[in-house]
Amino acid sequence: MHDRNRITPTIEEYLETMQHMASEGKAIIAARLAETFRVSAPTVTATLRRMERDGLITSNHRREVRLTQKGLLAANNIVRRHRLAERLLTDMLRIPWHEAHKEACSLEHGISDKVMETLYEVLGQPATCPHGNPIPVSDALVPLKGVPLDTVGVGSIVVVERISEEGADIPELLAYLQQGSIKPGAVLSIEEIAPYAGTMKVHQKDREFALGTKAAASVWVTPLEKP
Repeated sequence: MHDRNRITPTIEEYLETMQHMASEGKAIIAARLAETFRVSAPTVTATLRRMERDGLITSNHRREVRLTQKGLLAANNIVRRHRLAERLLTDMLRIPWHEAHKEACSLEHGISDKVMETLYEVLGQPATCPHGNPIPVSDALVPLKGVPLDTVGVGSIVVVERISEEGADIPELLAYLQQGSIKPGAVLSIEEIAPYAGTMKVHQKDREFALGTKAAASVWVTPLEKP
């Protein structure tokens, strides 16, 4: 276990977001963090300096940020707490799927390491959160499966792996995806893509469902072989 005494909720939020970006192969830069947190560039810079001082991150000459081993351990810890909190909310408290992410954001900072590990056991050692994102079990980044739905072509058959954390942060999007039963494990066929309209149509069982390409980018899928 790592020492959480000096890590504030704000730093935990930064670590969590950095872990998500790193997992998806995105460069971690101040501008992207400022956009995510909707704060000014000087605010982000001040936070990054504190994190670098505390040995949680390093940066290179291009000002790209990387988590140190200490930072990755702390990041995985907060991600683990968040995703287990989501499992608690959906599996045991029956909180709706599209509301669990927001509620878990409030709970995660108050869960101790002891409670976190107890939750893990009580919940049956789940591998993923309700939205399909992997629950870390070590100090390494968990490889993510699939590609964004908006990158696959017409005629493709895919299985939904997960909803990105960025997408899960939008309750309205999750509620819409729930209407179409677009959840981890769902098998979809891509029927139509209208790039100029920014939409695509997918088919699942006997239902057709329309998605904006921006929303589709939050749905990660694995292409399957055509039957």
